Amino acid sequence: MHAGAHTIGQAACTNFRSRVYGETNINAAYAASLQGNCPQSGGDGNLTPLEVSTPNALNNAYYGNLVSQRGLLHSDQQLLNGGSTDALVRTYASSAAQFSADFSSAMVNMGNIGVLTGAQGQVRLNCAKVN
Repeated sequence: MHAGAHTIGQAACTNFRSRVYGETNINAAYAASLQGNCPQSGGDGNLTPLEVSTPNALNNAYYGNLVSQRGLLHSDQQLLNGGSTDALVRTYASSAAQFSADFSSAMVNMGNIGVLTGAQGQVRLNCAKVN
């Protein structure tokens, strides 16, 4: 579950505005607090921590926030929305040790993927599209 890396970092208002103003699976007080920094129009670049409880720590608080409907991004909250990932979210929310072990393992696996070099790969000018 790669979204666990959203425990550290920030998102621009433009990436979560529709969630704050248009979704119902968000804690009302949390949505109101986000609206203060992310108006319905303008402020596109205003930043908000991806994980509000401990924004500078790699831990399982992200999952507890999902349980409390405090996921910043739409894609985050979808991890706990009646689907196949609900049980894993609840496990990670209640067990920092399990989150830590699984996250560490996932990072090792990603490190073993390998990097394309030379003519096999490219450094993208825009990460969202091939040059």
